[in-house]
Amino acid sequence: MVMKIKEKLGDRITNQLKDDISQNKFPVGKKIPSEPELMKLYSVGRSTIREAVKTLVNSGILTVKQGYGTVVNTNLSGQTIDQRLRQADFEDINAVRSLLENEIVRLAAEQSSTEQIATIESFLKARRDAIEHEQQQACADADIAFHMAIARASQNSVLADLYQSFSHIIRDFFNKREKQGVSQFALSHHLHEQLFNAIKGRKPKQAQQIIQQILDHNY
Repeated sequence: MVMKIKEKLGDRITNQLKDDISQNKFPVGKKIPSEPELMKLYSVGRSTIREAVKTLVNSGILTVKQGYGTVVNTNLSGQTIDQRLRQADFEDINAVRSLLENEIVRLAAEQSSTEQIATIESFLKARRDAIEHEQQQACADADIAFHMAIARASQNSVLADLYQSFSHIIRDFFNKREKQGVSQFALSHHLHEQLFNAIKGRKPKQAQQIIQQILDHNY
């Protein structure tokens, strides 16, 4: 329980630092305040500050210059959405992806055309074929194409564009899991088939339940 509270505190301070950088309180190219100053500013201990700074260094927002200090490397307010997404925590990405996918599958189940259903099915088949031939990259490509086809079938171009931005981040996540081969794709294929059948059968609630299962297991 204590570890969970500490983790939430670290996330909160990380986000506060991000906000202060985006509002130019800590300008690009300038040093951020020292650890004691940050501890006083955010009313937290040294370990929490170090955790937050390390997170932002790893994401490229801050840069440590030996013998000088920690410098703001980029201004969040001037970044594109893709740049900001690539610097976000995967847990945050997955939470927003969950919101998008739940709405997307609901709309797709209600409004998709016959041609769009056929397109979704073609990518589902490509996903299965890639699994059978143990082609990891082809699995990742087909999986993303399958979900993108569902996004387009929602008939909401804004949702589809947003999901496309997220798909780049999801692709990076798949690439990091490359050593696992096709096992993760194989384990979840039955759920993707069920999702397709729910959309084709015009069952929005069932589609939402299935997509949540997929997301819960990071499939």
